[in-house]
Amino acid sequence: MDNKKIKVILADDHAILRQGLAQILAETDDIEVIAQANNASEAIKLTTKTDADVLVLDISLPDRSGLEALKLIKRNNYHLAVLMLSMHREDQYAIRSLKAGAAGYLSKQSASSELVNAIRIVATGKKFITPEVAEALANQVGMESDAPAHESLSDREFQTLTLIASGLSVSEIALKLSLSVKTISMYRARLLEKMKLKHNAELTHYAIKNHLVD
Repeated sequence: MDNKKIKVILADDHAILRQGLAQILAETDDIEVIAQANNASEAIKLTTKTDADVLVLDISLPDRSGLEALKLIKRNNYHLAVLMLSMHREDQYAIRSLKAGAAGYLSKQSASSELVNAIRIVATGKKFITPEVAEALANQVGMESDAPAHESLSDREFQTLTLIASGLSVSEIALKLSLSVKTISMYRARLLEKMKLKHNAELTHYAIKNHLVD
């Protein structure tokens, strides 16, 4: 029976959450957690060393973003189903995740009730899409020209936008993302230019108006 189990890696920097998810999966007969990681580097390593079927990957990891890790993993291990896990609402990062190769996107608020089902679905090669994500995807169809300004941002620029709008300074963001102040300043300058905004106040107003920050 064991060889038919869905083999899962859990990657999240919060040990308590990881243990909680592992406990939920331990109560199933068809899913087995074979490894756990608390940062992106560990997760990337584990995907090359194990024969996992599904990686549950937190989008906010201390050493690099889950989106970056996702792109690296899919480049080297394209058959692995990656289920993104996030504290952010579906409409913020889901479409970016799916475009980067994720098999599904799950908010941490609904993880306890939907995780098992999501893993079973992505393990078969299908996509796990919540009604909220389906709606967000539908809204994008045929509306590329009317897409909101933040859709044109790179993942790092978008991340910088949400962190500035959350009240963090450039130096605090640099520390949080393990990047230089110069690099974050460059992302800030780029995103202001792309979005035709002048300063942080306008940027914050935009983010709140478009529900990019809670």
